[in-house]
Amino acid sequence: MNPMIERLIDLATREVGTREDSVNNTGARIVEYQGATWLQPGAWPWCAAFTCWLMRELLEEEGAREFLSGYLKRPPITLAQAEKLRCRDASAFGWEKWARSHGLPLLGERELARAGDFVVFDFSHIGLVIEDQRSPGDPVRTIEGNTNGKGERDSASGDGVWMKTRDPSLTKSYIRIFQ
Repeated sequence: MNPMIERLIDLATREVGTREDSVNNTGARIVEYQGATWLQPGAWPWCAAFTCWLMRELLEEEGAREFLSGYLKRPPITLAQAEKLRCRDASAFGWEKWARSHGLPLLGERELARAGDFVVFDFSHIGLVIEDQRSPGDPVRTIEGNTNGKGERDSASGDGVWMKTRDPSLTKSYIRIFQ
C-alpha cells in the first residue's frame, strides 16, 4: 500500500472514539476539525471538516507534499501552498467540486472503493475508505466524523468519529487523491 494512504488511515484511526460534548456538534476537538475549513467553528455538522482536518494534518508532512506535487504534476509545494491547495469545504458535496477543480479522479458509485479514497455519500456525508472493496456488492469500510456507532446512515445523530461499514448503494462518488 502507498505510504501516504497508510499514513492517512493511521491519522484517521487515531481519532476513532473522539466524541462531541453534550451539545450536538460541539467540543474542543470538533472545533479543531472545523478549523480546517473556511467556516468559523460552531454547532454545525462536521463530517467534511473531519476530512479537511485529515488532509491538513497529512500535508504538514513534507513527504506527503512531495508525493502530492508529483501526483498533480506540479513543482514541489510548500506548506503554505498545500494549505491553499487542499480542500477546505465544509460540505460533503463541496469535496466533489474541489476534486473537479484540481483534476483529481472523481469516480462514480459503481467503481470499487480503494483504501485512501474519500467517499461522498448520497445523503450529504463524507468519510475515508480504510480498505479496498473487492467486488461491487461488498460493503465499504470507512472512518467518518459526525456519525455514530449505532449504524444510522446520516449525520444528524452523529456524536463522534467512528469506523463504519456502509452499503455501497449509499455511495455517490469516490475522490482518489492517492493512487
